[in-house]
Amino acid sequence: MTISRPRQEPRASMDVCAPTLQQELQTLNCNSAITAVSLSPCTQQLVSGCHDSSVVLWNIGPKPRALRYVGHKASVSSTSFSPSGNLLASGSADKTIRLWVPTVRGGSTVIKAHQANVRDVRFFTDGDRLVSGGDDKLVKIWSLTTQKIMSTHVEHTNWVRCVSVSKDGRLGASGSDDKQVKLWDFTNRQQKSVHSFFDHTDSVSTVAFGPDGYTLAAGSHDATIKLWDVRTFRLLQHYQAHGDLVRSIAWHPSGDYLLSCSPDSTIKVWDL
Repeated sequence: MTISRPRQEPRASMDVCAPTLQQELQTLNCNSAITAVSLSPCTQQLVSGCHDSSVVLWNIGPKPRALRYVGHKASVSSTSFSPSGNLLASGSADKTIRLWVPTVRGGSTVIKAHQANVRDVRFFTDGDRLVSGGDDKLVKIWSLTTQKIMSTHVEHTNWVRCVSVSKDGRLGASGSDDKQVKLWDFTNRQQKSVHSFFDHTDSVSTVAFGPDGYTLAAGSHDATIKLWDVRTFRLLQHYQAHGDLVRSIAWHPSGDYLLSCSPDSTIKVWDL
């Protein structure tokens, strides 16, 4: 695996096959394929979802340890920490969302969320709401106080693979196998999308709002990354990013860099 900065000539790279963190976590001997991972706000914990239906909380430190939570009935598709770090969510192919308290006991509550695989879950920055997307083609918003649905957004024509929420919680985005990225105004009770982006030519696998709140990035099975300004709906950047699909993207807190990973065995750092 390599990390490269695509805009530099020659392309700078650094071997990251055996960083310290990876060595520590491998010694914990997880026995199932890892399907999702999230970092806590305090950066001292990781939560991973597993193909064997378990959720594993990794406490990072000189003596790392793992807590395995059992409750889902099928593979875990997504995980997410709340902004405070005192709650985590997981979405699963068993059609449910589970809310876990990240303690030794790891108690959870169940939300019967979708009619198919729950592909992605993300907390709002207020920590009181959750957005999910699933193979039933729906985007849903949930109240964590009542654990009931607040709104359902119905416009995608194929599986919803990914969701994201802007920092102020006003806007949401979703990516789908229908090749579209949809922009939602979560303050609008009409529950209609604000705009649809048709720039990708294959399934959209990952979406993420930038720290500024108005730049939206998406990665696709077409191996590209695209950035838009959600105020004008204008395409800002197009990157022929990888030799295979773009699996996931993540913003640097400064907003100056975007990270992407792919089954082509590379992680790339994009200087925006």
